[in-house]
This record gives sequence, C-alpha cells and structure tokens, in this order.
Amino acid sequence: MLLQENIPLASLTTFRIGGPARYFVEAKSRAEVEEAVAFSRTNNLPLFVLGGGSNLIVADSGWPGLVVKIAIPGIERQSGSSNEGKVLFDVGAGESWDRFVSHAVAAQCAGVECLSGIPGSVGATPVQNVGAYGQDVSETIESVEVFDRRDGQVRELCREACGFAYRSSIFNTTERERFVILRAVYALTPGGEPRIAYADLQRHFAGCETHPNLAETREAVRHIRARKGMLITPDDPDSQSAGSFFKNPVLSEERHADLRRRAVARGLMLPAYPALEKSKKVSAAWLVEHSGFSRGCGSGHVGISSKHALAIVNRGGATAAEVLALKDQIQERVEEIWGVLLEPEPVMVGF
Repeated sequence: MLLQENIPLASLTTFRIGGPARYFVEAKSRAEVEEAVAFSRTNNLPLFVLGGGSNLIVADSGWPGLVVKIAIPGIERQSGSSNEGKVLFDVGAGESWDRFVSHAVAAQCAGVECLSGIPGSVGATPVQNVGAYGQDVSETIESVEVFDRRDGQVRELCREACGFAYRSSIFNTTERERFVILRAVYALTPGGEPRIAYADLQRHFAGCETHPNLAETREAVRHIRARKGMLITPDDPDSQSAGSFFKNPVLSEERHADLRRRAVARGLMLPAYPALEKSKKVSAAWLVEHSGFSRGCGSGHVGISSKHALAIVNRGGATAAEVLALKDQIQERVEEIWGVLLEPEPVMVGF
C-alpha cells in the first residue's frame, strides 16, 4: 500500500472542486483495501471511499482523514451463466463504467446500453442504483462483492440483499459506510434487443426503417447526453459538474395532485409519469426551470448548465461553498413555489 499525504482531491472529481486529503491511498487489490481500512482504524482516522469522482462535492477544507480511491481493475466474462440464460460479467470496482458498457455492447449483450456515457467507476453504480434512459443497474446486477468494515470479512451480497430502490440501496441508506465495494457481477442478455423506451431515444430513432442495434443505441445515448452537457468532455464547460444535481421527486397521489393544481394556477402543464406503485415521479429539471433558474443562468464562478437545468456547473475557479449556496437558493425557491423539497444527488464529502 502506497500511503500519500496532502493530496489535492479537486482533480480527482468531475466538478474540479475540493481541498486535499490528509492521507490518500489508491487501492488496486482487495488486500490493499483491507490494509487501508486497517490503517484508518489503527490511527483513528475518518475514512472516505472514492470511486470515479463523478457524483460528489468535496469541501473546500478537504478531508481530514484517509481517502481510499478504489482502482481494482478487470472485466471477466464468466464461462457459466445464470439460470435465466444470461451472460455474467465480473467487473472490478475500479473499472470505468463506460468502458464496461462499451465492452458489453461489443459482446452483443444487452442490459446496460442505455447507461452509456455515465461517468465514474463500476463500484459506484450499485450505491445509488445508477439509472438513465429507462434502465437501472439493479435490473442487471447479479451480486456485489464487498469488504465489511464491521468485522473485516469479504462477503458476496445478492441483488435482493442490496435493497435497491429508486437511486438508493443499503450502501447509501441503512448500511451507509459499512461496506467497501470490491467487484460487481452483471447478468446481461446475449443477443438481446436494446431498450428504446425513453422518449428522447424514441425521438432520436423516429423515422428509422430498421430497429436500432445495441451499438447504435449506445451512440444515440452518448449523443443525447453530450447535447445536454452530461457527457464529460474536456472542451465542454458545461460538463464540469456532478451531473444531475437533484433527484426527480417521487410523490404520493395526494402530493402530486397538489403540485398539479399549483401548475394549473400558473397556466402550466406538469410533465409527469408513473414511477413507483401508487406514486408519481416528477421532473426535477422542470421544477428548477419553472422556479426562475433557467439554463445558463448564474453569475460568477457557478451557474446552471446552458444545456440542462438540472446540472450546476463550475465555470472556473468555483468553490464548494459557492456551489452549496446556489443549491440552497434553488431548493428554497422550488419549495416556496411548488411545495417540493428537492433532494441532492451528489455525495457531500468533508462538510
């Protein structure tokens, strides 16, 4: 284990914001993860596990303890298959998520093609049950290998044990900070058709005479994400962010009816669609835009993406304090107008 001190964290995040880690380890194996956790415990240091850095905000003061960046590599196609005729891919938590999606698509295996272009690492995907364009990773995760910080054991958790729900799992709720994800196994459909259920994808392929294949779907998703500033590219200032900053609220029928009445009173039509049983999922981007925060607005170092109202962007030299100040303004205004408290998606580190 190579232990480093006072390592800047901003460059390890897509937001490019944050102070240094007092101690830093890049763990490329299970053994190095175990050693790092033991070091933090022995020295009574707070521990933060870092993946691809795409969905977090690091405090300007940094992290006072140990940051462990998970860099366990590897994409292995298992020779056996699951009971449902799926192909299993065993993937290291440190692998790039989009690299794995590209690998799966090239292997003609369906199930993650609509998750193309999402930044970050494989190990982060089970934590928030990452999803986009009609797919969630909970649909394909077969199991997750974890290091249990409670008793120092390595365990394999099946899909059901992960407690997946909309943008959540046991890893960010009931068992937060207990497990370090080492590997994940995905069960994909060999020769399967791509899922073209999301409206943006349907519009993209409207008029096509043939049904798109997996590769075409992957490229379409990446194109749509780039158009919205949700594809991390060095030449796009709108991509210097944490992606979607707020979760789409899931409301009860009663609260959704109240929101609809508020919209009608303002001469607006509320876009919504069924999400969970007896609930409605509402567009957080719509709520933000109709609360006075239009695309491209803002001043100084932070603002709203010019391509997507749900992304707060670092325009250069922004601090975490400035990002949180804008976050607070948006939350307060949305709640005042619509009676809905938006929940942030990014993980807050060091606050």
